Amino acid sequence: MAKLDELKKHLKRGKVYRRTDLVEWSKSVDRHLDILTKDGTLQKLSQGVYYFPKESAFGKTPPKEEDLVRTFLKDDRFLLTSPNAYNSLGVGATQLYNKRVVYNHKRHGEFKLGNRKFDFQIKHHFPEKLTEEFLLVDMVNNLDKVAEDQDCLLKNIMSKAFSMNRKKLQQSLVAYGNAKAKKMLSSILAPNMLNDYAG
Repeated sequence: MAKLDELKKHLKRGKVYRRTDLVEWSKSVDRHLDILTKDGTLQKLSQGVYYFPKESAFGKTPPKEEDLVRTFLKDDRFLLTSPNAYNSLGVGATQLYNKRVVYNHKRHGEFKLGNRKFDFQIKHHFPEKLTEEFLLVDMVNNLDKVAEDQDCLLKNIMSKAFSMNRKKLQQSLVAYGNAKAKKMLSSILAPNMLNDYAG
């Protein structure tokens, strides 16, 4: 058990680990992981992904979503969002979705990590953080997937676009918009501006 205790010394509460992260501290990592998950020290979140929970007055706290996704992907380059973020635009979207979307460069598909489901979508380009301009473009990109009346939403989106910073919106549209979004939103942008940015 001395070697198991040695492994436990390196574990930090609140941190998510991949199996490969623990190999350097254990020559019997699979056996040790089996023991640690059975005694409740570690929680298995997915194949090869484990969490050493923090303790609070209310019990064990779940891992931060960013830490969970970062460890699963083995990559810092991702954008974590949700269709719920569209509600902040004030264009009439009020539906609540039990869905987290991860734009990234590596994985595609739905994965359950712990008790949470994530929809991983491979995209070549996405910003480092959510902006109002990106959200508007992203909403038009995904307009066929939202639950509200699409015609009504589109009218409100166009009205919202008129009130936004035109230059930032154009940049987001060129960088992140699909063909449908560019066609729909280009009508409110200054002539040739999309071509100027693209060139």
